[in-house]
Amino acid sequence: MNADRSVGAQPTASAHKRFPHTSPARRALLRFGLTGAAALGATAALGSAPASATPTPTPTSRRRPETPDEALRELAAGNLRWRTFRERHPDESPAVRQSLTSGQHPFAVVLGCIDSRVPPELVFDQGLGDLMTVRSAGEVLDEAVLGSVAYGVLELDIPLVLVLGHQSCGAVKAAVEADESGERLPAHIQYIADQIAPNIDHTKEGDARVDSTIDVNVRAVRARLAAEPDLAAKVASGRLAIVGARYDLTNQRVRRLT
Repeated sequence: MNADRSVGAQPTASAHKRFPHTSPARRALLRFGLTGAAALGATAALGSAPASATPTPTPTSRRRPETPDEALRELAAGNLRWRTFRERHPDESPAVRQSLTSGQHPFAVVLGCIDSRVPPELVFDQGLGDLMTVRSAGEVLDEAVLGSVAYGVLELDIPLVLVLGHQSCGAVKAAVEADESGERLPAHIQYIADQIAPNIDHTKEGDARVDSTIDVNVRAVRARLAAEPDLAAKVASGRLAIVGARYDLTNQRVRRLT
């Protein structure tokens, strides 16, 4: 693995035990959140996973990933199942649904695009309580998105943040076209384009510019998250990895961007 390789944190039982000195109001908020709701190249798959299908595990036998490496391997295995049409649709049973009324322990935060063709729970073949997903057009960061990612990491001890871009991203294409034409986009869409604009790859032309910008944008978002002091401290301690990746619509494969 690269510099993000680390050892994950152990899951905790309750917000009160994890934050004994917090105020009653803060503990109530945390309880609500807890109970309510090997290095790879740029063209490599997200991680290695066995190709053969195995029986669907029961709720008692399905082990939660606890480290960044384990979380990456689980996402890679799920994506392999997805793209080979061997989905297990885990963690959807009545027993799992009932168990989630008393708490949640997702193992990854996925920051992805709003595109309807790239729902993280499907492309990684995960179920209820497995992923905390945050979605914005072009994976654009604002305070709400940053706060949502930070909540998953700092309050739920999630060991992995995956920034997931995708082939044929409409938000990136709109930003590139607006940059080239000088025309402003309607309403709040211009805000999205403005955030993506610094990442446009002007060394490419036409469709190649859009395609390259998709990857550059993911890397830029990942770098910005990694520079957040609270998240950077978790990475430095070996309890968190922040990874960029890309989903290709043509073959449904997720590959890591380094």
